[in-house]
Amino acid sequence: MFLCFQFIVKPYIKKQQQDVMGFLTANKIEFEECDIAANEANRKWMRENIPEESRPTTGNPLPPQIFNESKYCGNYEAFFDAREDNAVYAFLGLTAPPGSKEAEALAKKAQQ
Repeated sequence: MFLCFQFIVKPYIKKQQQDVMGFLTANKIEFEECDIAANEANRKWMRENIPEESRPTTGNPLPPQIFNESKYCGNYEAFFDAREDNAVYAFLGLTAPPGSKEAEALAKKAQQ
């Protein structure tokens, strides 16, 4: 799991980054931070790996951007929506662990 972030950012972006990292850490999901401010190669990689349909109409995509290896998962808004819907593991391309709200919701859905 890769999380592209900026070390020095506006407060709202920093809060979003901390929110994503906090969730991943609390749920024991391994991830690697990629600082796009200090590393031009990381910034280039992030921009090249965000699908065209997910890019802003003007300017460059802002962090945090979330990837599962080279597969783009989405930005903070998509992460937030997935978390609200108890679908973060699906959003991240991972299997929900047994006993999680997401796994229970999937089991109920499968029984219907």
